[in-house]
Amino acid sequence: MFFRLFVNSHQQRNYGVGQPEAQGLPVTSPPGRRHGQSKLWSRTFNVGTAERNQTPQTHRFQNKMMAFGSSGQNLVPISDLHPNSARPCVAGIVIGKIDAKGFPDRKNIGTERYTFTFTIRDCPVYFINVVSWGREEYVRGLSNSFQIGDCVVIENPLVQAKDVEKEERFSPSTSSSYKLLVSENFSTVRLCHDLELESRLLSLLHLPVKDPQDYYSLGDIVHNGQSLNGNIINILASVRSVGEQKYFTTADRRKGQRCEVKLFDETVPSFLMSCWDNESIQLAQTWIPRETVLFIADVRVNYDSFRNTMAATVISKTIITTNPDTKEANLLFNFAKEYAENDEVDPEQSNESINLQSIVDVFTVQQLKNKLMDSVGKAEPIYGIIYAYISMFNIDSDNSKIIKSKCGRCRFLIDVGSNVCTNPSCSSGTLSPSSIITNFDFWVDVSDHTGTLQSCNLSGSIAEKTLGYTTHEFCSLTEEQRTSLKWKFLLERCKIYLKVFAVPFSRTGESLLTQDAPLQFTTHRSLQDFSS
Repeated sequence: MFFRLFVNSHQQRNYGVGQPEAQGLPVTSPPGRRHGQSKLWSRTFNVGTAERNQTPQTHRFQNKMMAFGSSGQNLVPISDLHPNSARPCVAGIVIGKIDAKGFPDRKNIGTERYTFTFTIRDCPVYFINVVSWGREEYVRGLSNSFQIGDCVVIENPLVQAKDVEKEERFSPSTSSSYKLLVSENFSTVRLCHDLELESRLLSLLHLPVKDPQDYYSLGDIVHNGQSLNGNIINILASVRSVGEQKYFTTADRRKGQRCEVKLFDETVPSFLMSCWDNESIQLAQTWIPRETVLFIADVRVNYDSFRNTMAATVISKTIITTNPDTKEANLLFNFAKEYAENDEVDPEQSNESINLQSIVDVFTVQQLKNKLMDSVGKAEPIYGIIYAYISMFNIDSDNSKIIKSKCGRCRFLIDVGSNVCTNPSCSSGTLSPSSIITNFDFWVDVSDHTGTLQSCNLSGSIAEKTLGYTTHEFCSLTEEQRTSLKWKFLLERCKIYLKVFAVPFSRTGESLLTQDAPLQFTTHRSLQDFSS
């Protein structure tokens, strides 16, 4: 029985579960430990016991690693790193990345320092976090130079003992007792070009970073409900669908993005996982629905009070192993394959069903902002009704700002001139018109006597119903007709159903507000309509 794995976006390999190179280091859990129990044995596996878990197979793997030099230097295995290591050179496969972020520089008031963290692995047991601080140009350039699944060589990093309690609150938990610091002036990070070394490292890409039996099924999560609210756990699940990448603008005009992934397993047909950072969203775009299995380590689960169910959120600690090479994942893959053959419903073609009658909370703009301030850090959205004026409705601008064309496979934007998907991991190539999804996707502002909600997204079928035109019909309107249509809504009093998310401000802790997709958009001509 074979399990189909994807080494990267360009290469496909088949691994039998019993093959040594796929198996890696066998890890067993303590007696009586099964998935679904609340106590996570992985904590004892990650830190402090890696040395005791080594086997002759691990030593053989590391000895082979040492045989490959880089620029005349021998590579130092992660297991041998020490603060006294002199000019070490380390190679590993990137298994996790965290978005680059900026923070106010305390030494130079008015300026910012940027930081970027990624995680590498060089054997079945050992993996380590690599941290870089510096100028925005350097840190962003480093972050953009490689992606998850690439093999990198790090020359002359500083080896430093890690503060587990402090640092692993917001970074992945690793088996090494150290971390690597990379500086612009003294260190180098580059892609590995040694094919034999790269081949050995790629075999590690499908090994989970936690005990493969230490996970919750989706049914366990749903049935435990609020008792797991806010917990960080491991999940093994298959991908049911990957939503399109949605962009938003925060109250202070900063850009953000969000992607919703639907998971399933033998116990639950659909389970929501949200991605907010660019790295996890880019990784999600490579997943093929019904053909991809995920081991998701350290994901946060929360109770969604509106949907009355549990949902997961990818956080900075999360490491996702795509198509893990384990017995449990192989069984789930076979189930997913059979499920896909018997289920004719394409989840991407069906929109989330929201019962508007269940939305009864009415807010002013300021009340909604206050409620969002109290909801920062919570995964579930807020649904509500506001009665407000449309204060910005620029549908008479350029078509590219009103209508978006996206790849039917990965939902990335396409280059309009060439009809080529802008996702480098997508294999669609030049798209035919039937493979292109064209929808309304633009921003409006709504205001009342208490303030303004900026950058509310109006898109898809809701926008079509609001405007009364399809995208094709809208493109045929003259400039005069568009202006006339605009003034049918601009400064009109409306009853608007909103789905709203609170997004934490990463630099200062302040709350940023973003409004996502009005669920219903009804204009009213008189004050009497407001009471109906």
